Amino acid sequence: MERTEIFQEVDEIVDRYKGQITGSVGILQDIQKRYNYLPKEALVHMAKRLDVPLSQLYSLATFYKAFSLRPRGKHLISVCMGTACHVRGAPRIADEIQRRLNIKVGQTTEDNKFTFELVNCLGCCAIGPVMVIDGKYYEHMTVRKINPILRKYETG
Repeated sequence: MERTEIFQEVDEIVDRYKGQITGSVGILQDIQKRYNYLPKEALVHMAKRLDVPLSQLYSLATFYKAFSLRPRGKHLISVCMGTACHVRGAPRIADEIQRRLNIKVGQTTEDNKFTFELVNCLGCCAIGPVMVIDGKYYEHMTVRKINPILRKYETG
């Protein structure tokens, strides 16, 4: 994607928020939704448009875990590592996902289909261990359940 195209898209997003600094988080969310991460060029242009230091936007982007400064895969996989999930086998689930996708935590597959992350708690301890893909919760996860679930996302 060319820089001018990124600038035009960022301009459209900023304009929806009337160029107000109070819309910063919303603007970042919309940029992330568009690119699946926050490209550096988009942040630089956004800072110029809002007349704020780039460091201020970078602080927001690194404070909230929902934002990523690196490209993410089409599908985001999260495994809960909270205490209840951990004692019920979440580490085995995480190990199997890493083995199956040939990536480590925080990485994206070569084909850009999957990004894998661990989270501290998803707040649904009774159904743990829990895996979430693109906001869909998979409860009482076992190693055996992983392959059929991932195949749906690989082919769909």
